[in-house]
Amino acid sequence: MALLPILSYPDPRLHTVAQAVQAVDDRIRALIADMLETMYESNGIGLAATQVNIHERLIVIDVSEERNQPMVLINPEVLWQSPERVRGDEGCLSVPGIYDGIERARAVKIQAQDGEGQLRTIEAEDLLAVCIQHEMDHLMGKVFVEYLSPLKRNRIKTKMLKAQRAER
Repeated sequence: MALLPILSYPDPRLHTVAQAVQAVDDRIRALIADMLETMYESNGIGLAATQVNIHERLIVIDVSEERNQPMVLINPEVLWQSPERVRGDEGCLSVPGIYDGIERARAVKIQAQDGEGQLRTIEAEDLLAVCIQHEMDHLMGKVFVEYLSPLKRNRIKTKMLKAQRAER
């Protein structure tokens, strides 16, 4: 297993639309292990392959308190979203230190393959539902700050670029 570098907003590669995973093989299983290690090490609750510059439809999530219930979603598709919405502060491993209120469906039903390639239907609500929607946005090339006003988005972009320059 290896830690993977996480792309930072406003890296244009974060806007790449991910392609379907063709086969759940040893390469994908190794990627899943690396993504889980990277997510846990970064104290995240979700990570999309897009964030580690791999543009395939793969997400890892663990919203458990104990951080011991990893979920793998390969080629996820939304089957249903609740009309009821919730607004909560979201953050992102690609936009470290930034949190803002985003409105999402309170519950979702999705279909995805698991880490063994088995097709599963998952019903989620609250934090898990929000996390799934957030990570699925990444697969479509969308970062949560794009839901914010242009003014807020530009401030975040400026702050992120300044921090990236300071790191170099």
